[in-house]
Amino acid sequence: MKKMTLASALAVASLGFGAQSYANEGMWQPHQLPQLKKELKRMGLKIPVKQISTLTGFPMNAIISLGGCTASFVSPEGLAVTNHHCAYGSIQYNSSADNNLLANGFLAKTKDAELKAAPGSRIYITESLDNVSDKILGNLDAELDGSERYQAIEDKEKAMVAECEKDEGYRCEIYSFHGGLEYYLIKQLAVRDVRLVYAPPASIGKFGGDTDNWMWPRHTGDWAFYRAYVGKDGKPADYSEDNVPYQPKSHLKVSGKGVKDGDFIMAAGYPGRTNRYRTSEEVLNNFTWAYPTAKGYREQYIDVIKSVAPDGSDARIKYESTIAGLANYAKNYGSMIKSYNKGDMLERKQSLESKLQAWIDADASRKDQYGAAIAELQRLIKEGQEGQEHDLLYAYIKRTNMIPAAQRLLRLAHEKQKADAKREPGYQDRDMTRFTQRMERIDRRYDAKVDAAVLLHFLEKYAALPQEQRIPAMDKAFGLSDGFNENSVALILKGMHEKTALGDKQSRLDWMKKSVADFESSDDPFIKLAVALYDHEMAEEKKEKARIGELQQARPAYMAAIIAYNESLNKPIYADANSSLRVTFGKVKGYSPQDGLVAKPFTTLEGLAAKYVKGDDEFDSPQKQLDAIAKKDYGRYKQKWLGSVPVNFLGTLDITGGNSGSPTLNGRAELVGLLFDGVYESIIGDWDYDDNLNRSISVDSRYMLWVMEKVDGADNLIEEMDVVY
Repeated sequence: MKKMTLASALAVASLGFGAQSYANEGMWQPHQLPQLKKELKRMGLKIPVKQISTLTGFPMNAIISLGGCTASFVSPEGLAVTNHHCAYGSIQYNSSADNNLLANGFLAKTKDAELKAAPGSRIYITESLDNVSDKILGNLDAELDGSERYQAIEDKEKAMVAECEKDEGYRCEIYSFHGGLEYYLIKQLAVRDVRLVYAPPASIGKFGGDTDNWMWPRHTGDWAFYRAYVGKDGKPADYSEDNVPYQPKSHLKVSGKGVKDGDFIMAAGYPGRTNRYRTSEEVLNNFTWAYPTAKGYREQYIDVIKSVAPDGSDARIKYESTIAGLANYAKNYGSMIKSYNKGDMLERKQSLESKLQAWIDADASRKDQYGAAIAELQRLIKEGQEGQEHDLLYAYIKRTNMIPAAQRLLRLAHEKQKADAKREPGYQDRDMTRFTQRMERIDRRYDAKVDAAVLLHFLEKYAALPQEQRIPAMDKAFGLSDGFNENSVALILKGMHEKTALGDKQSRLDWMKKSVADFESSDDPFIKLAVALYDHEMAEEKKEKARIGELQQARPAYMAAIIAYNESLNKPIYADANSSLRVTFGKVKGYSPQDGLVAKPFTTLEGLAAKYVKGDDEFDSPQKQLDAIAKKDYGRYKQKWLGSVPVNFLGTLDITGGNSGSPTLNGRAELVGLLFDGVYESIIGDWDYDDNLNRSISVDSRYMLWVMEKVDGADNLIEEMDVVY
């Protein structure tokens, strides 16, 4: 067999279904969809396949990114719908103990009543996607060491991004696919005046709380609305009362008819990360060490916050978004661990690797092409696991507020000494607006007592690490050289938080303008700590870049082998999720989570009312909603076949984090729901796909419209949208 060149590997990566059907598995790049035409039409797609493969046409240009979640335009006036939990930060930002929008909900009846979203909020509209693999990889010297390779790739990426961003108002990024085998330059219009329009109260938007998170049956009204604003010239602009609603090139119609069991559905969105092609060694380490440890850290973090910030206090409101994120992933990790222990993923991974190795060994040219690369990848994976206890714990220490704020500000001062093109990503001129807003955003997410308590908890764990994994500057700052003394460390932290000026927004913004010398002469305790830790940070970063540079050579070679092996079996290949636009499709369908149980695909208003517990933080419900259910005031949203209004529904869509807020579409590309979760058994889908258990959860468009009309009085928004019945 001939060697697989880069070009042939990429051609295989774009294969369609081949001789087999993998209808529900796969997060497909839009340009791959024409090759899936027969399958899509067979399943129920009504519009031309070409439409959903073209970024600049309907419906893809109505699908937008929030930089971590997905949303979609649903009116010609820039109205965008996403999940309640995706807008949670903005709802929280506009909340206080006296005006708690999280608890009470919010509706702007007119545009001038809409509220500024949290600082740094963005709406990203993808306009182009170009394969730049040859430009990045084409003339790379194979003899470069890891550091040199990393820097060469980064320099090329930064140059292309800088050229792309000469168009004012755009954000450009280079995305790697198949472990670095393929690179795309993606250009997005970055709308930076984003406003909160409507969010139901948490008793609807977060109904079920953490208890129901990742569970079925589900009855959560997980939606909220933003609006995008631009300058009068139609270009992105900072917030101004003179700005006007953005007019998208297209928007989705909202279906009041919805879907039934067995109907075709698809979703487009920006899924974050999957790991479907990781090695068995990576699987073993993540599921037996990384996830269990991180789960424990997140649960402890939540407990500490709650212990010092009483429910309903201003401090608790500031940390509600943090708690929600920590709880979500703690439960996520727990499910993945449980599924891993029950299943045979590791054995199947090991079997696949054995078969792959046998396939490589059966041909001399394949051994020459792939053999050394796979061994090198395994070496690098093992090397990366060394010191992981320190790395994870240090990462949680830096999940607080004051330490990372001081470190980022110091790093900015160092980077500003360089020419812009030579600065680290995140510290270039293009990043300063987001950097500034990140500093501003701390105000509504920081409380000194909470910050100190969390640091105290994790510093105790840090002090128990072996001496070789400790940082001398950290030990000195907190008096840990002779062991951990809780009272002593608590007093040090109390003094640091009382003395620092970084808790003040204007002070943080002022530090953005200061020099390295200013930092080195500062008496601010957190600035002093950042200065003391700087050399350690840079040394660790240098080592990590060298390792990544080596992985950028080994991982693509491994993926080329995987792709070639799958080609020999006539199997399709899709790339792991990487926050770029993807399309997934499937059916409305229930499932059987265990022997003797069958989960139906729809939940109803009656089921919601049955879960209601008055005054319960998780299962409370607005009285107006309960009254409407009791009267069966369902209007045109009642479905005869169900005898009620559907609330949530199951589907076989292949999704992950980042798909939150993705529109669930029918065969005509009408919005029939919003993706917001998956079932407990499918969380392991980030690593492994099981057609029998993988189920997505969407909030039904009919429930959204019913609440908007009968409960929240959002008639102005219903009238603004194109609702089809």
